[in-house]
Amino acid sequence: MMLLVWVCVGCRKEQREELEQRNEEELRLERAGLIDSTLYHTEAFIDSMGWTTDSMTSWRERLEALSAEAWMMVEDSTGLLISAKNADERMYPASLTKMMTCLLTLEHGKMSDTVKITDDVFVTRDSRVRPNDGYEVGNLVREMMMLSDNVSAYALAKQVGGDTLTFFRMMNEKADYLGMDGTHFANPNGMPNDNNFSTARDLLKLTRYCMYDTLFAQIVGTASLDIPLTDGRHIPCQNTNALLMNYEGCRGVKTGYTKKAGACLASCATRNGVTLYLILLKSKSYSSRFDESAALLDYGFKTMEVYRSRMEPRDPSK
Repeated sequence: MMLLVWVCVGCRKEQREELEQRNEEELRLERAGLIDSTLYHTEAFIDSMGWTTDSMTSWRERLEALSAEAWMMVEDSTGLLISAKNADERMYPASLTKMMTCLLTLEHGKMSDTVKITDDVFVTRDSRVRPNDGYEVGNLVREMMMLSDNVSAYALAKQVGGDTLTFFRMMNEKADYLGMDGTHFANPNGMPNDNNFSTARDLLKLTRYCMYDTLFAQIVGTASLDIPLTDGRHIPCQNTNALLMNYEGCRGVKTGYTKKAGACLASCATRNGVTLYLILLKSKSYSSRFDESAALLDYGFKTMEVYRSRMEPRDPSK
């Protein structure tokens, strides 16, 4: 009888822990998909918060002049949609695809395992890794995300999925789970492929979901790092995301570029307790994606400053 009671208590403990984990994941999923369009669709409300007419006109003209063909920006804690353009139009995501590759590797891979760069994953010569190089999985993930290495993405896909086709299926299953209805993945790195597409809205969901993972956030927030190989050599890595170095509060996330996709950038920045997420797609140049993302983030922080000053209760004693 004592043994039966002990077993039942153990079962209840396992069930409780499983429920807690499931609830945490449900909360993470809910947060990633939270988008409240109230602010975006009510310009009169924004005007009433304290913007001057000249200020609003100046910002509108500045945003209308951006070369990017699509974007979406939200404030994280509220999900308030601050600005969007063609957010549901299918676009090529370029190397923003690697966010999904990184996520699945963190979820299913063992960071201390060794992965070897084999000839069959060498899809391009534009890579810092070489055939027969060996890395710990965690270090190859860092190299892939910081340098946007296309070969590393294929090596990790093979390592995690067993083969690349299995990994592509995993990518699309995860996209379905996240509610990325306008997305389909056909490779792990975002190289040109008509069947590899997404939307600004979907990529925003993916970015927020990924950034709730502590290790993912640490990796994409690293500006520079020497990546060790298993033979003792090192690769010096400077993150391709210039905003990490020159935009106050930037926490990541990922650059992307192909001729078809244009210049893309997924951004996350925090100032004064406000965290903004921004997806910018098909900007005209390498530098314009950073300038245009910075302009949108500036607009977002200003909007939330005014919004919070109007919405927070005032102290009647003041």
